[in-house]
Amino acid sequence: MRIELLDLAKEDLLEGFHFYETKEAGLGDYYLTNLFSDIERLKISAGIHRQSHRGLYRALSKRFPVAIYYTTADNAVWIRSIVDCRRRPSWIRAHLKMA
Repeated sequence: MRIELLDLAKEDLLEGFHFYETKEAGLGDYYLTNLFSDIERLKISAGIHRQSHRGLYRALSKRFPVAIYYTTADNAVWIRSIVDCRRRPSWIRAHLKMA
């Protein structure tokens, strides 16, 4: 199974990187390393997660308060969005409409 990151997910990753990097130098890299590990795990576990908003699967990160929203099709995992779970639910719903 292959992993495909859509543009919105790439933007979300970059935003998360900048957020954590402003907290402490090097923390942004640690964030990306862990998120890519979580995403890589989807090659094995895709489809077992709870389906939430608009039929998107939601996988939670192991180390950060982040949800990875994805779909599966054509032997691929399509990462639609990567959202900080501390955001307001209304913001998350609006953001996922773009996914």
